[in-house]
Amino acid sequence: MSVACKFERSILSHEEYEAIRLTHHPAIYSVEVSELEAMRPRLRKMRDKERTVGRQKQRESRGKAEARGTSFPGTAKHASERKQVFAAALKRVNTELKLQHNLAARTANVEAARKALALHRAANFTTRPPAGATAGDGMASKPSERRRKIIAGAKIGRISQATKVAQAVRDARGA
Repeated sequence: MSVACKFERSILSHEEYEAIRLTHHPAIYSVEVSELEAMRPRLRKMRDKERTVGRQKQRESRGKAEARGTSFPGTAKHASERKQVFAAALKRVNTELKLQHNLAARTANVEAARKALALHRAANFTTRPPAGATAGDGMASKPSERRRKIIAGAKIGRISQATKVAQAVRDARGA
């Protein structure tokens, strides 16, 4: 569930809100990737701390655990809401980092494709040295590249001879 910025400002301290403010819509696009990477562990730490505080307060209210320390800070009252704010900010940072990574990968892929296309086109136009002035011997015959079939002389006409013999045998039977 999304939370209004005004509500975030009301339950967070000034330093926490400044860290969260950079993760919202127009501001997150101006933040560098390295800063987003540095922001991620800080937001995780804040979220985990609030989750721990919230779980402890729940256990205390159910009577399952004793109070830890003398008192929690005033922000412990809204621990689950604060955790949700930090989790949403972390989600926005992760999404923006993923988008930036995909954009960089797509850009690198396009550059590689352009380079490959340029190399392919350059390979199609090979430069050969000019023939120059040479004496011509006329046309040169090109030897045939077809495979020669060598057939023994005894086998030439054997099929037609076999047909003739078979017909003669049939004719001799009928007479």
